[in-house]
Amino acid sequence: MTRTATTVSTPWALGDYHRFAKELIWELGPVLVGACSIQPGQNVLDVASGSGNVAIRAADTGARVVASDLTPESLDAGRREAASRGVELEWVAADAQALPFTDERFDAVVSCFGAIFAPDHRRVAQELLRVCRPGGTIGMANFRPQGTAAEFFGLFAPYLPPPPTGAEPPLLWGDEAHVRDLFSAGVEALQMTPRHYVERAATPRDYRDFVKATFGPVVAVYRDLANDPAATAELDRAFLDFAERRNTGRPGGPAEYRYDYLLVVARRR
Repeated sequence: MTRTATTVSTPWALGDYHRFAKELIWELGPVLVGACSIQPGQNVLDVASGSGNVAIRAADTGARVVASDLTPESLDAGRREAASRGVELEWVAADAQALPFTDERFDAVVSCFGAIFAPDHRRVAQELLRVCRPGGTIGMANFRPQGTAAEFFGLFAPYLPPPPTGAEPPLLWGDEAHVRDLFSAGVEALQMTPRHYVERAATPRDYRDFVKATFGPVVAVYRDLANDPAATAELDRAFLDFAERRNTGRPGGPAEYRYDYLLVVARRR
């Protein structure tokens, strides 16, 4: 069965997501590739791949890789990154809730901080299971629903349009019980490991300004406030306060931000 994907314009097209990923989260690609034991010759799908943080690393192993994402701009950046590294993979515009791939096509299906942003979690889980072969691996890195990530996204929530009716919060994907409920009927093994990584910038102000310039959803918020200088200034102060309070780096050293995530590795039934 093949499904047709429809792409739409999203806030992720704004800013420079590839630059954001390379500077702050690029180290997580090898983590997920290693956790899923991706090997040469395997068929691998990276869902909501962004610019290929995981997909390119999987291709580095010799796997046959498809990177799928809703945002053409991220796919274009990924093609350029892959070409610069001398690796080949396929780039496909696709919605994580309706993947345009046949049943049981892939040996491994992965997603790093990507599929969690689709509003219908159960549909996403069903699609990840559907395109994975029996005995294959599903691997995810999902932000935890507490700590720095929760405060970061909570900072911008009042400025965002209301989510679609029935949409579930992205950070629920970092809750073990929620993930178990989504996958339990379709997997024969499910391992969930709390992990963390660290984002860095020269100073808290630099961190704020970098995210403002590169991370699409934040760029969209500031764009929508462009005609309201008072609201923009208020958000700037709140964002800098967050960056200063959450900084765990040494005085005088680079600012550091610990983000907790749940590493999920499942074996398809």
